Amino acid sequence: MLVNADFSRRAIVAPDQYVWITSPQSGVERVMLDRLGGEKARATSIVRYVPDSHFPHHQHPGGEEIFVLSGTFSDDDANYPSGWYLRNPPGSSHRPFTDAGAIIFVKLWQMPAGEDRRIRIDTGSSDNWTGPQGQESCMLFASEHEQVRLQRFSPQQSIISAEAGGSELLVLAGEVMLDGSSYQRGSWMRLPAGDALDLASGSRGATLYLKTGRFINTQLEA
Repeated sequence: MLVNADFSRRAIVAPDQYVWITSPQSGVERVMLDRLGGEKARATSIVRYVPDSHFPHHQHPGGEEIFVLSGTFSDDDANYPSGWYLRNPPGSSHRPFTDAGAIIFVKLWQMPAGEDRRIRIDTGSSDNWTGPQGQESCMLFASEHEQVRLQRFSPQQSIISAEAGGSELLVLAGEVMLDGSSYQRGSWMRLPAGDALDLASGSRGATLYLKTGRFINTQLEA
């Protein structure tokens, strides 16, 4: 399966374009933002768990990155309310579940084999944010391969620099403007290097999940 699989082209999914697809596990649905492969895939998705749903214990050979958008997502070790960032390295395993229900942003099979850091960050804590008002940043992960952070932008502020390389973002609050169009909360974009220089926050500012770097686009299976 191929969804937004050409990484040399712009890919945008706005909330009114969401298509919820039932997963193999009862009570779990997903919006496929990009995908290269079948059920085992390099994938970026928004996943919705109904209350009292779960996945069986399973492994993540290519790693897994999670940002909790709403509700409470639970794992083998703890409960993670809205705003938590989780990064499980290649070779990790877990049994995800939720009691109250949850919506999460998920990225699978997008880490180099040598990555070994397990990360848990509460972005709701002011201790994890740095920078002046209107330019605050919460760093989530950094390597030679990529940088991942939450970023707050004041109104009508440029978002991507010329040195950023490829960029991916999810609008968490406010809006962003690109080519004269407004993209509200829940909008996802993946932009190749040099294609985001006109990207700016809107009149209400914006809070973004923002990833920049060289993205892995290996297809795992048809």
